[in-house]
Formats: sequence, structure tokens, C-alpha cells
Amino acid sequence: MILSRLFRQYYKSILLALSLVLIENIAWIVEPTVFGNVIDAFIDKAVGQGTAHFYFPLTVWIGVFLLNSGAGALRRAFDQKIYMTMFTDIAMQVAQGAKDRGDSVSKTVARAELSREFINFFQYRFPEIIEQSVAIGGAVIALYFSDWRISVSCLFIVLPLLLITKLYAKRVMKLQTDLHDTKEKAFDVFSTQNMDAIRNYYQRISKNERKIAYWGALNFAFIRLCLLGIFLFVLYISIDLDDFTTGGIYSIVAYLWTFVTSTEYLPELLESSTSIREISRRLDSDDIPE
Repeated sequence: MILSRLFRQYYKSILLALSLVLIENIAWIVEPTVFGNVIDAFIDKAVGQGTAHFYFPLTVWIGVFLLNSGAGALRRAFDQKIYMTMFTDIAMQVAQGAKDRGDSVSKTVARAELSREFINFFQYRFPEIIEQSVAIGGAVIALYFSDWRISVSCLFIVLPLLLITKLYAKRVMKLQTDLHDTKEKAFDVFSTQNMDAIRNYYQRISKNERKIAYWGALNFAFIRLCLLGIFLFVLYISIDLDDFTTGGIYSIVAYLWTFVTSTEYLPELLESSTSIREISRRLDSDDIPE
């Protein structure tokens, strides 16, 4: 698969960028727990239980916050240099492969531009997959330590997600194939200078993108419906059945909201991964050699 070959070719640069993503998000996912401790310590201090126990959780939270911010800043500083260098190399390899096979100019230009999707995947989507995985997994683990029933209720969404994901990927793959086929003809269409042909070109692209958006909307609505039931159940557990501190309530709400927002982001990641798989299948081994 092209993605694995690209990873092997540029693994040092990619691992550097992804390690910063991992550090940033691990620090981010523990922050609600740490800040919940700060809230409880602040309340204890306010009712006259002293300040000694207040400064330690505050210092820990500041350290976690700075680690999150520092790793994020470094990642954003290095990303463009790493991935734009990769894009230049990959586009040249695709162009050389197309030239050797005698592909048309339209097809060559289109495939060179489509190869940018690999860079977007490594620069944006792969980090987002890591971010959402850490967020969802970290939230479930953190909620387990608050109340195991909350964590288990969140896990109930996994099965319906797997079912809708399988159906979504199958439908969208066909639409992505047609969309990329159309884009490969862009140069030929414009070279005719026929306004009707150009209009039909964009109408076909628009039609496919609308269909992809419809499936994404259906997937999103299904996920939100499942999350609504979980959210109501967790609120019932948190408020009516257990005796949590103020900081504990804050942590539960923060982790629950993290779980909800990260899960509802899955349709967009699925669309991107489906697109990159179709492009990988489209670009044969001659485009990006070992």
C-alpha cells in the first residue's frame, strides 16, 4: 500500500511530528482530572482548610497545560517543513511515473494534485485520528475511575458505530472513485474551451460531493442519536445516584463532552480515509516506487 511505503520512506520526519501530537493530546486528556483537583482544592482553601494542599494541584495543572501548549506549538512550527518537503518529492515521483508510461497531461496533472491527499492525510488526518483515539479512549478510561457504569454506557456505542461505518465506507468508496475519475479529465475538458462541457464537469463533481455529504450527514445524525441516549444516562448516574465533589462533576462533564465531540467527528475522518484508500488504489506502484 502506498501509505506504508511513504511511511517507510519518511518515517523519521513523520514519527517526530506524530510524537509531538501524542504528547500534546495525552497532556490534554489528563487536564480535566488535574483541573478538577484544582477546583476541589480551591473550595477547600475557601472554607479555611489551608493553602498547602492548594498550590500542589495548581502547579501540576500549570505544568500539564504548558506541556500541552509547548508540544502543540512545536508541532505547528515543524509541520510545514516536514510535509511540504514530502509533497515535492511525491509529486515528482508521480510525474516521472506518468511520463514513463506516456500518460496524458490531464491525467498526470490530476494525479500529481491527488497525491497531495497523502500529505494532507499525514499532516492533518493521521494526527486527528491519534487525537480522537486518545480523546475517546482516555475519556472512557477516566470515566471508569469516576463510575464504571458511565464508562460501560459509552462503550455501548461501539457496535452501532461499526455497523454504520461499514455501510458508509462501501457507499462512499464508489462516489470517491467517480469523483476522482472526473477530476482526472479536468485538463481535457478545459482544453476544449466548451462552456457546456465545463459546466457539465463541475455539475458532475458537485453531484458526487453532494452525495458524499448526504451520507456523511446520515452517519452524523445516527451517531448523535446514540450519543443523546448515552448523555442522558450518564447525567442520571452523575447527578441522581452518586455523591461527587464539584471537581469530580467538572471532570465527568469534561470527559463526557470530550467523548461526545470526538465521536461525532468520526464521519469526517471516515470520509478522508475512504478517499485516501481510493487514491492509493488508483496510483499504481510505478507512481511512487519503493
